[in-house]
Amino acid sequence: MKNYGRTSIYEFLGDRVVYRNLSPLDPTLPSLADICRLAGLPEGLIPRKSSPEYARVVAEFLRCARRADAPGTSIERLIYLGDTRMNDGTAFANLCREGGWPGLAFIGDEKDNPAPVVVTEWEGQTMCLANHWSALYELDELARQRGFTLDEHTAVVIDLDKTALGARGRNDHVIDRARVLALMRTVEGLLGDVFDPEAFQTAYDHLNRPEYHPFTADNQDYLAYICLILGSGQYSLETLQAEIKSGGLTTFAQFITQVDSRIDSLPANLRDIHTSIYDYVRQGDPTPFKSFRYNEYRATAERMGCLSDDTPASELLKEELVITQEVRQLVLRWREQGALLFGLSDKPDEAALPPPDLAAQGYQPIHRIETHALGE
Repeated sequence: MKNYGRTSIYEFLGDRVVYRNLSPLDPTLPSLADICRLAGLPEGLIPRKSSPEYARVVAEFLRCARRADAPGTSIERLIYLGDTRMNDGTAFANLCREGGWPGLAFIGDEKDNPAPVVVTEWEGQTMCLANHWSALYELDELARQRGFTLDEHTAVVIDLDKTALGARGRNDHVIDRARVLALMRTVEGLLGDVFDPEAFQTAYDHLNRPEYHPFTADNQDYLAYICLILGSGQYSLETLQAEIKSGGLTTFAQFITQVDSRIDSLPANLRDIHTSIYDYVRQGDPTPFKSFRYNEYRATAERMGCLSDDTPASELLKEELVITQEVRQLVLRWREQGALLFGLSDKPDEAALPPPDLAAQGYQPIHRIETHALGE
């Protein structure tokens, strides 16, 4: 593994990036509200990554970006780089269907045992599954074999989290560690002296498992709130688990409504934060625990470019959030050939962009922060 120096996602994507709220950071692109009106989507909708509506919005972003860069040039094919077969694969297939484009996707996940790239079909499109990110260099040849010319008629969509930044299986643990640390800092700050770190970790580890996803909706904001309420002593983990398993509690909405029905029993210092989160939940905001996500931004930013340039690659991969050199090198080459590059992230905007107080201190959005690039 080699250290290729410091850079940022901005080097190859600029501000052609959207986070979870689908609010373009590139001022030349239309707003989500404008696209929803043009596409006949409901006002205020923020679709999730695997939905057809998400693909409709992103496809329009791609068309607008191509028109801005190369007027009169149409997109004729799509390449997608991601790290999860189901979530990224579904988003890829939806995008191809929405745009009417043939597609080629690469899904990477670093593993110990080497194996050849598996080329398969996914809803009529070509997908490459690889257990080494260095296999990405083979995509050029595969694209040539499949008749995919990398030129101004090609759109390349790059997943940011655990693909371009913190590659899955190689460096993604740093992303997860920053999120858990932020959650712990948030809950500890609210509970004060009654905070029990061991009990917190036990509750988090139990409820973060797939068997509880129907209850937590696999939403880290919901999980953070649940851990807060457990830490306050309003529920025990055992009681909550029993209610979930018996069917007495099936959704997070039920849980927070139940807590609200006895808000007077909450410690006085938690009532305001509960009310704030409950209001966001009722408004349909998928990121209701704002202070947790602001802490996640800071914890993530602290892990970017934090080590010296002469730090061994193994230590960088362990402690710093780094850029995937294979992704960087390949998409820079494709950009030189005329391809349109566009970045997607499912990270909440609150966890990706600095809050006003930190922005005033010079903090940058995650994709603009310099860190080391590592790769084969």
